[in-house]
Amino acid sequence: MPKQKTHKGTKKRFRVTASGKVKHRQSGTSHLAARMSHKRKRNLRGTTCVNSLEAGKIREALCGNSN
Repeated sequence: MPKQKTHKGTKKRFRVTASGKVKHRQSGTSHLAARMSHKRKRNLRGTTCVNSLEAGKIREALCGNSN
């Protein structure tokens, strides 16, 4: 039986921590940021964790390859 392949788009966007949480970069920061308030831009910096319901689907798509 064939092995499950890693979803490459998911691998580029998400990373699984040692405790099993899934980190991702926040959206809306690449362009058109001039119209945003400074507070909004500041709060979009860095990474956040995905909701636990979505995290399971992402871990399944990654097949253990989260580097």
